[in-house]
Amino acid sequence: MKVALIGASGFIGSRLLAELSSRGHAVTAIVRNPGKVAALPGVTAVAGDIFDKDRLASLLAGHQAAISAVHFMASDAQALLGAVKQSGVPRYLVVGGAGSLEVAPGVKLFDTPDFPQAYYDEAKKGGDFLDLLQQEETLDWTFLSPSAVIHPGDRTGTFRLGTDRLLVDDKGNSAISAEDYAIALVDELEKPAHRRRRFTVGY
Repeated sequence: MKVALIGASGFIGSRLLAELSSRGHAVTAIVRNPGKVAALPGVTAVAGDIFDKDRLASLLAGHQAAISAVHFMASDAQALLGAVKQSGVPRYLVVGGAGSLEVAPGVKLFDTPDFPQAYYDEAKKGGDFLDLLQQEETLDWTFLSPSAVIHPGDRTGTFRLGTDRLLVDDKGNSAISAEDYAIALVDELEKPAHRRRRFTVGY
């Protein structure tokens, strides 16, 4: 599959790039600095500015899917979504955040007393991005939220999927490795099961 990956050199983006490459996809890695993109089979790095809607749309055009792995605070939701729609790319997957997941009916993780203040603005903006997606009438999108903690780790291929509720294990922990997160997102790319909605992954 021909896939455009926005933010391919970041923490999660680089894991997605490796996973896509290992499965034989042709990936256009869209980043500010192409020199930071790992040299992997099937990967072409190009310079792109996520705030330049027309340029980004032209880079996305002709791909079968686009994935964005950029920080919500470091992007403009309207410009990003506008570029995706303008490009005509038929499928759009988003690296989401955990903050907007529910921990109880109607209670989001970022609204709990112990949620770290340092992450609040990013988490809230991620929730706002999801709200925008949910209002889309034509875009074929999927938003994948990780568990509360996403960390460098092993590619185990063993994890659970959920919908809007934060996943926790029997000890109350909520975590996923970036490597296993990448598996879950590329699985969704290859065999869509969560079209026009959010899902989550965790151990």
